[in-house]
Amino acid sequence: MRLRFSASFNPVRVSSRLRGFLWQGVTHFTLALGFCLSTGAVVVAQTGYPMVMSLHPVGVQVGTTTECEVHSRYTMLGAFQCTVGGTGVTAEIVAPELPPLNPGEKQKEVNRLKVRFTVAADALPGVREFRLATPNGASTVGQLVVVADPVVAEVPDNNTADKAQSVKLPATLCGLIEKAEDADFWKFSAEAGQTIHFQVRCQRLQDKIHDLQVHADPILFLRDSTGAVLAMSDNGFFADPFLTHRFSQSGEYLLEIRDVRYQGNEDWSYCIEASSRAHVGGAFPNVVKAGVATDVELSGVNLPDDFRGRVEVPSTTAVGIASLPVQLPNQVSNPVGFVVTDLPILVEPAGDNDSPATAVPVEVPQVIAGRIEATSDLDCYAFTATQGERFSFEVISRRQMSNLDSFIRILNEQGQPLREDDDGRFGRLVFADTRLEGWEAPATGKYFVEIRDGLLRGGAGYEYALQITRTLPSFELEIDTDKTQLTPGTYGAIFVRAVRKHGFTGEIQLHIEGLPEGVVATCGRILAGKGLDGCIVLYAPAELKLAAIDVRIWGTATHPLPAASAAPAGTPEAAPAALELTAVAVPYQEYYSPGGGRGHYPVSNHTVAVGASSDLLAVNLSETEIRLKPGASRKIAVTLVRAKDVNANVTLDFMNRHLEQVYANSLPEGVVMDDSQSKLLLTGADCDGFITLKAEKTAPPVERQVTAIMANFSLNFVMKATYSSPPLFITVEKE
Repeated sequence: MRLRFSASFNPVRVSSRLRGFLWQGVTHFTLALGFCLSTGAVVVAQTGYPMVMSLHPVGVQVGTTTECEVHSRYTMLGAFQCTVGGTGVTAEIVAPELPPLNPGEKQKEVNRLKVRFTVAADALPGVREFRLATPNGASTVGQLVVVADPVVAEVPDNNTADKAQSVKLPATLCGLIEKAEDADFWKFSAEAGQTIHFQVRCQRLQDKIHDLQVHADPILFLRDSTGAVLAMSDNGFFADPFLTHRFSQSGEYLLEIRDVRYQGNEDWSYCIEASSRAHVGGAFPNVVKAGVATDVELSGVNLPDDFRGRVEVPSTTAVGIASLPVQLPNQVSNPVGFVVTDLPILVEPAGDNDSPATAVPVEVPQVIAGRIEATSDLDCYAFTATQGERFSFEVISRRQMSNLDSFIRILNEQGQPLREDDDGRFGRLVFADTRLEGWEAPATGKYFVEIRDGLLRGGAGYEYALQITRTLPSFELEIDTDKTQLTPGTYGAIFVRAVRKHGFTGEIQLHIEGLPEGVVATCGRILAGKGLDGCIVLYAPAELKLAAIDVRIWGTATHPLPAASAAPAGTPEAAPAALELTAVAVPYQEYYSPGGGRGHYPVSNHTVAVGASSDLLAVNLSETEIRLKPGASRKIAVTLVRAKDVNANVTLDFMNRHLEQVYANSLPEGVVMDDSQSKLLLTGADCDGFITLKAEKTAPPVERQVTAIMANFSLNFVMKATYSSPPLFITVEKE
């Protein structure tokens, strides 16, 4: 297995702040800082998997084929596949022209590669993830924007008003803020009375870029032909501008885009969608059901007042946030954010619901489709609860590009506040949407949930969905990486972490589907009680060819219900004695912040790639079935099979960890590595090590917990390449 990770890094800045951001559950690669400092491990000149840095032009028009250039860190040589998320977009890699090599000369890295994207005429506009597959493994994800209008790529030297690049609107303007103090100027014509909107995508395209570190902060200026500023926009959608202007006179105008700090980077791609067509910003109601058509009231640009459209929701649409087009009288709109639910829907009725006295009654569970209609408006909803009953409240607004920064309060029957919440955590990220889980009613009676904008704003575009449910035991699953790299004849370990909620402490069985043909999986479990991490070990037989495919990883569990819940009074048939729980694991793309901090951003898919043979051909164990009694120890011999001339230091470990922090550990509770009785560092060409496992006297019994030993190459100051042993089954016997 060949796995690579890299980032620009300043060792002087290592501090406790760094530790707070670094590795959170690394699956295939962990920071090598502690190892490098303690052993002086050499840096091995190896080529990592490609890290996509940017795409130019970043926009592609529906119904066309566009050739774009991918820029990467680490080579894309031999790239054989490019996949694009969603439907309607295909990609073909344009083989680069390589210079002939002299005897003994190695091919230079291919860091710029042409990819030809073909977009169907009915493809849905919006942002898509794409990924390359190479002999060195799958790349990190890049971002591609599907647009409705012709794409115009920036020409060199359009950096001043007198050299502005002329374009005819509507168009999508694609360029780069490629260096410090760079500013791009575009020239266009507008008619008197015409309203044009300019939507920038730039900073939002960089959330998932692995090693970009500092992100762009674009600002947009609209100027007249003399250069005077008519309008400007800074932060419209997050840090990206959105500017709308009604032109009073016909003539030529200038559009300027730059970084607000006058910074630049060769990978700061942007696209500006410029059009005078209708642009839908929000829809009411914004909660829909799969397979059902819904009439909605629309807000946005170039729309008449009280304008309505119709959204057709495919029956296959999954529950959650979805971007869907709205059918207008003479066109299909840009994608609009909707919440798709299988719960009952309540659309906020007209009239006053601004206080507990006029609160709208709701049944639980329910999803409320509402809107903060004016400045200082707030909405109140009433529900009843029994003492000790627990409820969860989730707002979906900013995540679907609503303007609302939600703030909620829970009030008692006298209107006194009991709880208030602002921003919520969703997975590993915090959003402006509110999430309050597990609120417990202090007494039987009526309660109110009040929602408003945190800055007391309101109006068109301030739609929300408020989901109210009874709180039940549950769990979420996270994969710290978005890719698993395999080589023929080797193993790869995927570690999945559980986030347990609301009293769930049970065992979680892991599953995986959609693997490349021939790849075999051994699916472990996350143990009950204190268990956080589980392991799936993949094996690629030696005869497998290059391949890369997206997989689905999920977990299943049961949670017993109390007797009163199992057979409630008056129920003719007994209710289930246990909850059947399922959660799909969310893959995260890691990214680096300035100074070496590590963050995560969720991506759509986890890719399993089979690459070419690499530095380790095998990690062999003396045994793969370990039985331990409480208080006993067992030594496991580890033998590496190195490729020719590979003599870098290797460390052995059961855990993904950095410094004193462990990020993934699938060992049974009470089973630990005895470092003092282990040979974990194999220097030079040494291939023989061992790890001693010890069961503490209090270790609870467990049968055949799946884990694996990892062999880590230190590649540089912050990076390792990790290979896995075959699955190791650990049993702790009863005392």
